[in-house]
Formats: sequence, structure tokens, C-alpha cells
Amino acid sequence: EPLGFKLDDRELKRAGLDYHEYARLIVHADWAHCRAALGTRRRYALTTRATRSLFDCALGADDAFVFGSETAGLAQDVLADFAQDARLRIPMRPALRSLNLSNAVAVTVYEAWRQAGFAEAV
Repeated sequence: EPLGFKLDDRELKRAGLDYHEYARLIVHADWAHCRAALGTRRRYALTTRATRSLFDCALGADDAFVFGSETAGLAQDVLADFAQDARLRIPMRPALRSLNLSNAVAVTVYEAWRQAGFAEAV
């Protein structure tokens, strides 16, 4: 928290449609609580300020990805908690704006799934 949106928002539920049953949602009070809950899992921060591409990173099944708000990105104190090699970017053309948050999450999760050989895919 803060999330920047309401979890009970009608539009949020509509956007998830048939997928809510497959997601486990945990809301942490702040970054410190989230970090503690992640334990020893590898953590990656997705940021436009990174030099390392998401697609140049060998991802694991238990990796965690941290995204910031769509307008401001990750807070500086959260970003500072990630080493340079744990900061990833999604490549974009120079003259274009970055992807919106939902698209960035989708690209990242799909790349992690691809690297896992599309485990459990039909």
C-alpha cells in the first residue's frame, strides 16, 4: 500500500473477469512488509531507468517482479533496495512512451512463463 486504485472497484473486477480464481492476492502494508514476505526469493524491479533488458535475464519460476505506479514508477526508496543487475527494463523505441502498467506486467509475466517452457500450457 498505497495501491493507487481500489481492489473492489467494478472496473478492476471486470478487467480480471475469469482469472480471479487463479490469482492469490496479498496486500502488504508497505514495502518493508512486502520485502519480508518475499523472503529469499529473487526480486526484480521493473523500471524505465534500468539498463538491463528483461529479455537478457534468465528468470526463475519463483522470481518476484516489482512494478511502480503508471505515472511515476517505483518510489526512489524502493528502487534503491534493488542492485543494478536486479533492475530490468522493457525495451522501447526512443520516441515512444513506455507501456502502461497492465501491459508491462503482461509482457513480464509472459516472458517469465516463456522461459519456463510455458509450463502447464495447453
